[in-house]
Amino acid sequence: MTTAYSGKRYFFSEDKLLINVAGVFILTTLFYFFGAMLRLVDELSLFWPLNGVMAGIFARYAFLNKPLYYFICYLAMIVYDSVTTNWGISSLAVNFSNMIFIVLVARLLIRDQVRSRGTPRAINALNLFNYCLIGALLSALFGAVASIDIDDRNFLPLFADWFSEQFATGVLILPCMLTMKRPLFKEKISADKIYPLLGVAVSLFASVMVGGAGSLAFPLPALIWCAVRFTLPASCLVTFLTGVIEIVLVANSIIEINSHATVVTSQMFSARLGIATIAICPLIVSISVAAINKLMAQVSRRADYDYLTGVYSRSGLHETLKSMDENGNVPQEMSVMLLDIDYFKGINDSYGHECGDLVLAAFANKVNQIVGERGLVARMGGEEFVVFCPNAAAEEGYQIAEEIRTAVAQHPFEWKKNRLWLTVSIGLGSQARLWSSYTDAFIQLMPKADRYLYLSKNAGRNRTSAEPDVLESAAQRAG
Repeated sequence: MTTAYSGKRYFFSEDKLLINVAGVFILTTLFYFFGAMLRLVDELSLFWPLNGVMAGIFARYAFLNKPLYYFICYLAMIVYDSVTTNWGISSLAVNFSNMIFIVLVARLLIRDQVRSRGTPRAINALNLFNYCLIGALLSALFGAVASIDIDDRNFLPLFADWFSEQFATGVLILPCMLTMKRPLFKEKISADKIYPLLGVAVSLFASVMVGGAGSLAFPLPALIWCAVRFTLPASCLVTFLTGVIEIVLVANSIIEINSHATVVTSQMFSARLGIATIAICPLIVSISVAAINKLMAQVSRRADYDYLTGVYSRSGLHETLKSMDENGNVPQEMSVMLLDIDYFKGINDSYGHECGDLVLAAFANKVNQIVGERGLVARMGGEEFVVFCPNAAAEEGYQIAEEIRTAVAQHPFEWKKNRLWLTVSIGLGSQARLWSSYTDAFIQLMPKADRYLYLSKNAGRNRTSAEPDVLESAAQRAG
């Protein structure tokens, strides 16, 4: 079994049992120690990193999710408590509640990754939020009951402390654990990377100065700014550090929540600023999404349209036909025209490829203007273009082809004060029948159009070739 969230293994290895056991034991003890050092008198930990860290470890290294490693993790907690506390038997229940969060969240994250079937995504933020919520609820329910013997508070205050601590630290730590990578330091530190960090620092300072519950939301815009500028691991780290700093500032009454702040005399000031800060965040996200959508549209356009001429590319035409197929209502009469600029190689040889490119662009623009809403124009490659006209019978298709041919022949192209006269050979493929789709009609009419294009070239070029009855009908109308 491979790791669920990381491709490289810097510490654990599936085939090294003793190293894995030692690693789980050491990490559990180390982060238990960090949490214990932050404990306030007669209360649960101010900030308890152990559960989030170990859940992240088990999620990243799926092969660690075995009863043995769960037991080692649990054992490390019991050993630490037996040395540093006098909780006695209560320690078994309290630490079991920690294991509930660790095992449940890790299992849910691994299941989520397996269901993604290798989809290239780091984490699903909504799922992560839900998993931490579920894990915190169950862990708090068990932990609050277990803590009654070692705490003089009632169930509800204990449950509130357990739940808020587990949930908050899980949401802060797990994104870092799941996206953590070894830093490469390839890019130089630039101003556009420093300004978001300064924004976070300034917003934290404003939280201290203003105070009130609303001030806790002040860093949100700066954190979104960081998310736009930084990589996912870096953004998760900055968010984690910001959250930890706010928890510490609140716990030490540096950010005043219940009392009057240092700058203002009304809690409404803090509340209004906090609401305004929250309100601006969706706008920031919306603008970012709009920019991403615009970029995606540009990428899509580059794929669907020929960069030189602006008409559809070969692949873009096929994608458009597929979209038309989905809408249904396929007409019975279709026409396909295959166009080839006569003696185009001579233009490149005489005037250069720059001139040739401009001629191709001007030719495509002329054809597009003539066809208009009656059909689709695409460049198939080189100097060869195709016009697909749904709802166009053979006679109408021939008329459009002749409009193109005569317009090209009568309007010279300008190049550095030179007038270049062009002609175009056209092959027309048309048929009236019950087509299954636009794509099917195009595919079946293309060989016919190609065959008649070949006839136009052999017959002297600058002409439109089609079925004999189509040419006869056109001649009668002209006569």
